[in-house]
Amino acid sequence: MDKSSLFQKFVAFTTAVHEVTLELTKDVKSETITPVQYKILEYLTVSQPVTLSEISECTQMSMPNTSRELRKLSEKQLCEKHTDAEDRRKQVIRLSEKGEAMMRRSFDQIESRFAERIKEVSEEELKEIQRALDLLHHKVFY
Repeated sequence: MDKSSLFQKFVAFTTAVHEVTLELTKDVKSETITPVQYKILEYLTVSQPVTLSEISECTQMSMPNTSRELRKLSEKQLCEKHTDAEDRRKQVIRLSEKGEAMMRRSFDQIESRFAERIKEVSEEELKEIQRALDLLHHKVFY
């Protein structure tokens, strides 16, 4: 296997993932939050509970900027800070009930768009896509 060729396919794939993600998520965020705040809420939805530093790293924002955006989201009652049960010095961030409801609505829209995108895919192809996604997740995106 030519690893350089594989890498080029990987680059093309990740670029396509970003393009499709933009298409699927276009106009799904609430008007009351910024795109940066939506990305934080999206990350919380799939990864919570998380720490401030994890959010900062994932969003590629400085800790002060991340902290400021989290404060704004907290003021909007979309997320909450909690003391970690295992390490009382550590704060973890979770979605609030209001934040979960907002993200559930967003993800319902995204799922509907995804379903439309794959409506012509056969059952066997769907199984193949699922196996490919599982393999990518465990071998590349771990």
